[in-house]
Amino acid sequence: MPARALRRALRRRRTRLHKALLDFGTPVQYSVFECWLTAAELERMQARVAKIIRPRVDHVRYYFLCATCAAKVQSTRAGEITKIEEVLVV
Repeated sequence: MPARALRRALRRRRTRLHKALLDFGTPVQYSVFECWLTAAELERMQARVAKIIRPRVDHVRYYFLCATCAAKVQSTRAGEITKIEEVLVV
C-alpha cells in the first residue's frame, strides 16, 4: 500500500478512536483522554478500542491512578478539573 494511503488509513483509525473515546471520557489532548470508569465501563471501552485499532501497528496505553495520585494532578488549563475518584488516562 502506498505511503499516502497508509497515512490516510491511520488518520481514519485515529479519528474513529477519538470519537469512540468521547463516549467514555474527556480529551485533555487530541490523543490523551481522562476517564472515570467502573470496571464494566473499562471493559466496554477496551473492547471498542480493540475493534478499532490494528495491534501490530497501533499502540494504546492505559494508566491507572490511585485516588491519592489523582488528587495531586495539576493543570494549567482553566475550568473544572475532573472529579477525583479513579482516573484512567488513555
